[in-house]
Amino acid sequence: MKLLQTQITQSPNSYISVLERDEPQFMAPFHAHPELELVWVKESHGKRIIGDKIEPFKEDDMVFIGENLPHVWLNDETYYNGQQNHKAKAIVVYFNKNLFGPDFYELDEASNIKALFEKAKRGIKIGDDTRKKIGAKLEKMVAQKDFERVIGLFEVLHLISTAKDNELITTEGYTKPVSKDGTDRLASVYKYVHENFKQPISLNQVAELANLTPQSFCRLFKKRNKKKFVEYLNDMRIAQACKYLIETDWSISEVAYACGYKSVSNFNKLFKETKNCCPKAFRVQFDK
Repeated sequence: MKLLQTQITQSPNSYISVLERDEPQFMAPFHAHPELELVWVKESHGKRIIGDKIEPFKEDDMVFIGENLPHVWLNDETYYNGQQNHKAKAIVVYFNKNLFGPDFYELDEASNIKALFEKAKRGIKIGDDTRKKIGAKLEKMVAQKDFERVIGLFEVLHLISTAKDNELITTEGYTKPVSKDGTDRLASVYKYVHENFKQPISLNQVAELANLTPQSFCRLFKKRNKKKFVEYLNDMRIAQACKYLIETDWSISEVAYACGYKSVSNFNKLFKETKNCCPKAFRVQFDK
């Protein structure tokens, strides 16, 4: 599936677009854009692809998508068989984070929103309780204009940023990891892994970067990340493999070697353990 890089056309002198869709089926291709996007499916079903995650969607599905995160909604086959009772209805909000200006993100009061936009780079599935509150506000935003719409957006973002029932969608390694505090002794490790996952990486190398013994590094890394370093490294490589499988026509072996695996059979084995399907089957799901 070819990724289309797009940019949402905003209304003149506005960074916010609120659209109410009522179509026979969702028509947008697999694409990404610099604007953030909130999607509430009011009526429809099928599968949605966000980053490296393929999941079913149905009525009342709501997700928040960060900048340049690839995505598409694909209706089930019944939507293409001319059935008149099928509709694809949704309310979609697009906005550019430049709406608020750079000084906004330096405010203490904006810390939750700033953190939300970082998390949104992995996509966020909105939980049921929060969705009900946001849905009512989105209905109002469709009819709002001028500064009322800005206020409505602030209210929605506040609800998402303080919600306890959100779920991140893509795997951690699919997008660039959230920046770690510079004082964190693991910060250099995250950066090194992200930049060098294609090369062999040993435990001794990363332990030295953190200025720790291998044993101490393993204890600290598992405490911080709830997984062993070798698991984190594999997750990073598999996530990158997903990007290559989706966005390129490389062979499975080319993808494996580009992600640091020296054996295609080992790559296939680890990919299946992580994604519950082989690389070939994963790619087929995107090409349907």
